[in-house]
Amino acid sequence: IGRAGPLRRRARRGSLRLMNALRAFSASSLTAVPRAGLRSAARPAFAASLRRSEIRPRGRAFPPFGANAAPARAPSVALRAAADMATAPPSADAAAFISSFNADYARIHEAYENNFWETKMNLEGNSTDALTKSFNELEAFLGDQGSLETVRAFLSDVESITDDQAVILKQIEKTLLCYIVESAEARVVRENAVGKENAMNSARNKLRLQYVEEDGTTTDATPTVLRTKIRSAKAESVRESCWNATRTVGPFLLANGFPEIIRERNRFARTLGYVDFYDMKVTQAEGFDKKTCFEMLDGLEKATRPILENALKKLESEKGADALKPWNLAYALSGELTRELDPYFPFENAPEVWGRSFAAMGIKYRDTVMRLDLCDRVGKYPNGFCHWPVAPHVGQDGKWNPSRANFTSLATPDEVGSGNTALTTLMHEGGHAAHFANITQGSPLFSQERAPFSVSLAETQSMFLDSLCGDAAWLGRYARDRKGAPVPWSLLQRSIEEKHPYEVFQLRGMIAVPYFEKALYEMDESELTAENISKVADEIELKIQGGLATRPLLSVPHITSDESSCYYHGYVFAEMAVHQTRAFFLNKFKDRGGIVDNPAIGPELEQNYWRLGSGDPGFLAMVENLTGAPLSHDAWVDSLGKTVSDLIAEEKAEYEKAVAAGSATANDSSVDLQMRALFVHGDDTIADSSLETNGYLGACATFKRWVNDKWPKTAAA
Repeated sequence: IGRAGPLRRRARRGSLRLMNALRAFSASSLTAVPRAGLRSAARPAFAASLRRSEIRPRGRAFPPFGANAAPARAPSVALRAAADMATAPPSADAAAFISSFNADYARIHEAYENNFWETKMNLEGNSTDALTKSFNELEAFLGDQGSLETVRAFLSDVESITDDQAVILKQIEKTLLCYIVESAEARVVRENAVGKENAMNSARNKLRLQYVEEDGTTTDATPTVLRTKIRSAKAESVRESCWNATRTVGPFLLANGFPEIIRERNRFARTLGYVDFYDMKVTQAEGFDKKTCFEMLDGLEKATRPILENALKKLESEKGADALKPWNLAYALSGELTRELDPYFPFENAPEVWGRSFAAMGIKYRDTVMRLDLCDRVGKYPNGFCHWPVAPHVGQDGKWNPSRANFTSLATPDEVGSGNTALTTLMHEGGHAAHFANITQGSPLFSQERAPFSVSLAETQSMFLDSLCGDAAWLGRYARDRKGAPVPWSLLQRSIEEKHPYEVFQLRGMIAVPYFEKALYEMDESELTAENISKVADEIELKIQGGLATRPLLSVPHITSDESSCYYHGYVFAEMAVHQTRAFFLNKFKDRGGIVDNPAIGPELEQNYWRLGSGDPGFLAMVENLTGAPLSHDAWVDSLGKTVSDLIAEEKAEYEKAVAAGSATANDSSVDLQMRALFVHGDDTIADSSLETNGYLGACATFKRWVNDKWPKTAAA
């Protein structure tokens, strides 16, 4: 008998695929997943596209979600895909599975993100119980052993799948391996930790923070206002009172379950074979372990320790020992200067400035719908962020599914310094949004912000773009007062003279967070008391920053959240990559205008850093592929070592060229970011670019009028 013909071989392969798939899910799919993992939140809203009739000028920006959603039972992805495979042609088997998996993930992910937004923004009807439930459902879906075995069955039969499908299936496998928990006991530990965390953060949202004004009046304040006043209040007594208020956050967290959350996180990680929770988080996100992470950090810490010591001595000699006090240090470096620069960063103009700057660099958002909640208020989460209820991807049918983004900052428009801070946050979070909007892979798993997405890769994009706010080439074009006058060079020169010798303080403040979390998760369970944790925090501040920190480590929001804890090293590695990338671009485009307003920058970022998302080749390889050198701290340390006189000469030349080019916001040209922008404030919708005659700029104008009305001082300035 001769060899089986092609049709018979195809039939045998099809039978093998079906048997493998059925074996995979029948053996474990329905038993490995908790009952919650077989349910999903079914609700209208925020899905394919929004009709104009769904947008209301006031009230909730989208129909109800999260706590108000009705539960709906859904069959497992492996079960439904296997049913489709029974009659599908060979390569369509994998396509059916991928499509089903993508659809299920997108629905469950969106339900969680909507609950996340509701609770973090403290919207009407928000529910921490709904947040916990949707988080556990997402974890259960990503922890489905049956889905993993189905994926591996496809990957083991390479003739049945295309190269593109193999890439997607490997990404699904990589993601599932970050979440699969075979031990029922470990799942319980995980869910307990998440429940405790959500309860603690809910209590934190209601924490009343107060400081004492110069006249003795006690005033309520948000964490953002406290930080702003520490930088800019003239009276030392006010600055000290604000700093003391930030120091109350740590004891509050420690009294509301934080030590127990640390224990539970470590127990969970160790059941999975990791050294501790930090080791688990960095390994899953970055692809290297905690040991490697801190070898890199130790090199940076050692290289910058002498720079820190010299900076502390210089500050004390110039401004006295009192300048080193934690409530005085930031003010000593920028207090009066912040006040004098403030008119050139009017908050109400910030969205337009951000939009024009990104558009001039050729950055597009590929039909993203972005919801922006930019102003501070009581009960709002005390940190800016950008999350994606809908992670973009290309479907198996070739259809582009654009992103939907939730974006928040914490501006108090009439506070000194808030405009500059808010604009930097817009550039930062807008950088995240641009990055994720341009991930064009075959599954939303390439473009969701949780593991295995590299924190360092994600933060490189946002920090590269917000770094422009410190460039004279950018400031000369975009830093304008309400009458359109450019920021004077004399202020920028002062800024360099007063800040450059002390930029190492920011670096040391960044690395203090991962060193603190490393110490925290390495503590023995018996040592995890409020007193010991507070002591360790102070010891790390003294060792790494040379004194108690202006922003106490226990007040940093990242450390309390499961998603952002053991995350801060990503900012450090990203800053390394930012300096390395900037040096590369400045050299490459030295005859074409550098980085600011260069339309080649967006396409360069999209091609080299953005489109592949969390897929191969990964963060370290991407940096090396673009810049031609492995990631190192050399460019960052070199920039810290540049003399003030050399930096002034370089920046003055760039400033003069920028001012000569004119204001970037003075022209009437439209701004096309390929994005629909919804400006909101809590439950209220302020503006929708799709309903404005002039699109994005029209929405910015409506938002500006709203700010002027709500904070009259901005209109009178």
